[in-house]
Amino acid sequence: MTSELAAIDWLGRGWLLLFAFTVAVLLVAALRKPCRHLFGTERAFQLWLLPPLAMLASQLPHAVVAPISVWSAMVSTVTFAAILSTMPVAPVHAADWRAWVAVFWLAGIAASLLLAARGQARYRRRLRGAISMGGVASHCPVLRATAADVGPALVGAWRSRIVLPADFEQRYSDVEQTLILAHEAMHARRRDGWWCLLGRIVAAGFWFHPLAWWALSALRHDQELACDAAVLRDHGAQRRSYAQAMLKTQSAAIALPVGCTWSLRHPVTERIAMLKLPQPNPFRRRAGAGLLACLAIGVAATVYAAVPSPQAKTGDGLRDHYTLQIDVAMGGHADSMHFMRCLAPGAYTDVSGTDTSSMSWDGRFEVSPVADGQLEIRSQVDTRFDRGGGKIRKQSAKPFVRTTPGQQATIEFGEVVDDRHPGDGTRQDNTIRIRLTPSLGCDSKSLSSTWHPINVDQQATSRSARVVAQSVAAKAGFVLINAQALDSRAVTLNFEQMPATSALQLIADIDGLRAVFDDKRVRFEPK
Repeated sequence: MTSELAAIDWLGRGWLLLFAFTVAVLLVAALRKPCRHLFGTERAFQLWLLPPLAMLASQLPHAVVAPISVWSAMVSTVTFAAILSTMPVAPVHAADWRAWVAVFWLAGIAASLLLAARGQARYRRRLRGAISMGGVASHCPVLRATAADVGPALVGAWRSRIVLPADFEQRYSDVEQTLILAHEAMHARRRDGWWCLLGRIVAAGFWFHPLAWWALSALRHDQELACDAAVLRDHGAQRRSYAQAMLKTQSAAIALPVGCTWSLRHPVTERIAMLKLPQPNPFRRRAGAGLLACLAIGVAATVYAAVPSPQAKTGDGLRDHYTLQIDVAMGGHADSMHFMRCLAPGAYTDVSGTDTSSMSWDGRFEVSPVADGQLEIRSQVDTRFDRGGGKIRKQSAKPFVRTTPGQQATIEFGEVVDDRHPGDGTRQDNTIRIRLTPSLGCDSKSLSSTWHPINVDQQATSRSARVVAQSVAAKAGFVLINAQALDSRAVTLNFEQMPATSALQLIADIDGLRAVFDDKRVRFEPK
């Protein structure tokens, strides 16, 4: 259940990222060519800041949304009856589809990143035997490869290396060599290796999305055009030599996931055509930078406003949270345990309890909105019955119910069976009834009740049951209403990582009493 509910939260955030990414990439796709012609290729490349900004904005806390409207009431009851046998039976595990989606998504991410890492490793293996070139003015180390089809390229994001082909001096003229080195050095100065790494990670995150792979290819292309423009600002008179160097460069035999190559994989025709266009003047470049900043702020603000966060607070409490009242009855008795929890949509809470020394339970519950103003309560309930003679019966189920705010839904689990001593005419009631009542928002009472039961690890030797109960209650944050109902005679108890609710039930059982929980308050009553 923990993995399933974690998957719900993870998928919820994943869909927000997917929405933000898709909107931002479509916007970049529409603007990159007009921006390139109006403000230059460098500003067009900077448009790729929009997808990560939009994705970041989708994960920030947002304003409170209006509560879900309440439609007609509907009460749901789910009964889980099982035939109890004398042999232990493994719990039933029903996998939630969202958990499988999360696993499938993560597996795709891992496979995509593994393929990228293998591609990077293959390229780097071709650099074995490369020698350092001295006398080259560059902030990055410059290596000469042993093959003619490796390089020119900037390899890696951190500790980047400029790699030149084995026939670099023979293939290119002196002017062309200077321009190629300037191009790769410009990639290093602009930290383009990091852009490649970020693009590859995002594409891996959305490996199933066709736009992700198109965006990665478009980013690499715009990156080359922007680098060309930056180089030509300093070497504008050598445009012809620059184009000739492009035509002389062989297509890379192996793709380089993280790095920048002079490869014909980029449309060289368009790159050469862009070399012929005049560079935008400083005013247009500054205007483009200002418009880009406004666009980035607008996109981030739009995504921020469009995706409300479940964590926003108001003065009256958490309007978009839910209060879940949990009333539990065990063994056919009246409700003896009461809990109140404040939950965000999709968040969960753990509760547990013990009826007698032969029956205990643990539950996990979460509330989510569904269609028509209804609320869905998903749960996992695990029970343990001691039938005597070393026979332990464990059961597990994952029921879910739908109801409307303020209306009660009931889960019944277990069965009445023959007593552990057949033939004496008695029956053993191994049932648990859980009444669940969700409501919109959290007031001060439910907000103060958003705690989780803790386990106690305590040994008590020759101490009174009353003192032991007070010690357990103090550690768990319970308030004992009538501790004097417990006997003062000495007992010896050993609690090893036992839920505090179960520990108090066992202490009460020593005196033939029942521990009744009303959230944090506990009182002892006759059975």
